[in-house]
Amino acid sequence: MGKKGKKEKKGRGAEKTAAKVEKKVCKRSRKEEEDLEALIAHFQTLDARKTQTVETPCSPPSPRLNASLSAHPERDELILFGGEYFNGQKTFMYNELYSYNIRKDAWTKVEIPNPPPRRCAHQAVVVPQGGGQLWVFGGEFASPDGEQFYHYKDLWVLHLATRTWEQVRSTGGPSSRSGHRMVAWKRQLIVFGGFHESTRDYVYYNDVHAFSLDTLTWMKLSPAGTGPSPRSGCQVSVTPQGSIIVYGGYSKQRVRKDVDRGTVHTDMFQLRCEDGHAGRWAWARINPSGVKPTPRTGFSVAVTPGQQVLLFGGVCDEEDDESLEGEFFNDLHFYDATRNRWFAGQLKGPRSEKRRRRRGKDEPPGAGPQECEDPGAAQPLEVVTEVVAEDGTVVTIRQALPAPGPTGGPQSHGEGGSEEAGAPVPEPSPRSSALLAVKHGLLYLYGGMFEAGKRQFTLSDFYCLDLHKMEAWKALVEMDPKTQEWLEETDSEDDSDNMEGAGGEEDSEEDSTGEESGEDTEGQPPPRGARGDVHQPPSRAQPRW
Repeated sequence: MGKKGKKEKKGRGAEKTAAKVEKKVCKRSRKEEEDLEALIAHFQTLDARKTQTVETPCSPPSPRLNASLSAHPERDELILFGGEYFNGQKTFMYNELYSYNIRKDAWTKVEIPNPPPRRCAHQAVVVPQGGGQLWVFGGEFASPDGEQFYHYKDLWVLHLATRTWEQVRSTGGPSSRSGHRMVAWKRQLIVFGGFHESTRDYVYYNDVHAFSLDTLTWMKLSPAGTGPSPRSGCQVSVTPQGSIIVYGGYSKQRVRKDVDRGTVHTDMFQLRCEDGHAGRWAWARINPSGVKPTPRTGFSVAVTPGQQVLLFGGVCDEEDDESLEGEFFNDLHFYDATRNRWFAGQLKGPRSEKRRRRRGKDEPPGAGPQECEDPGAAQPLEVVTEVVAEDGTVVTIRQALPAPGPTGGPQSHGEGGSEEAGAPVPEPSPRSSALLAVKHGLLYLYGGMFEAGKRQFTLSDFYCLDLHKMEAWKALVEMDPKTQEWLEETDSEDDSDNMEGAGGEEDSEEDSTGEESGEDTEGQPPPRGARGDVHQPPSRAQPRW
């Protein structure tokens, strides 16, 4: 009895200790959230000083990640909002708004009173109502010390005709989150998935919410059937038949204390609203055929003029006990919902090659550029550029050259070709988290990131691709990543805090924040800040977003 009593007393003591620790963590978490709310309020006070809308012609936006790029529904414009940038010591958060005039090939910075707070990993959707509206939901803000994160659950609308921001307050919406996905479906906004992280824990979501653009109210959907597991950073798109497709994504779960296991999802689901029953939805798992994308995270998504879903780039990480190595992609894949089939995107190349394709007798009628490839065509050459990080790690960037002609020289671009013979064909280098938008059948790609050892390169190059012709990428803005500033962690914090924002026209210290966090993972690439043993840039967040 004595031994039993001692064991029981010892067990109660351990429970009390655990409860005290939990109480202390909860108290610290609440204080950190209050600190972040105060910091966000401070930035909003600074934004409130702007009382007039000012449009200023400017150079292209500075490098940034996890922003949004949207096509204006009426004008020949693209709209870029928000994002973040990491320089090795500090992450800068943005709520800047830029407009790109497609015809003039010109950028404009648009400063509008009372904008949404600084954020990244939000979602933005454009609808044609009222002369055009840009709806923004959720996202994430980080503290200067890099230890705290604040997830938003606010909903904003930018009225494009009047250039005014408005916060739409409505109860019953999704909880605070980032890494979610949002699409316009009929006269509703549909929000799926995402995650929320604090100093205590994290949670991934697979709930579905609908926001009515008519009544300005939220409704949580309860679809029948088995749907996707909780995840973030997935593909969500609307099919020509009116259903919603969810593909891929990333999630993690705790397998034991301080050890997490990540999962890169490759499954696909369909969410369909039952005919005649606006409030009744159902999930169904689907298995598309064709050339599927290899497993990856950080891919980017757009919708083509033919209502196919386009997937670009991403990263596949291989991790062991000592290191983390990522293979970055710059390939294209198309998903045709009508045929439930994936196709690998293949560029036709120079115009002369396109003419030969037209004369080919074996090409099936109506085959798209992503469905067939001339088996007899010469393989393109490659130009290899190596970027060396401070720790000696070498990352290789490959760019394709036109395929050699019959005499061994490069193919001619034909009349009107913009490239000289033998010049490299411009194309986006392998990357993850690029921004995509489609306007008038042209795919626009801005920025993204890749890694070399412990260094992260955030890109600000800008490309376009004619999705009707599928011939070659056109470089609108080029960037040499070797010229980008990178500060080692050993540099003094004072120097970092007094830095101006990276890029051409960034804000001063009062307009920037730092971002970092730390968790270990097992089996799959860690999300933001799995640092320490694995050789990974501190700002890697792409698997989640």
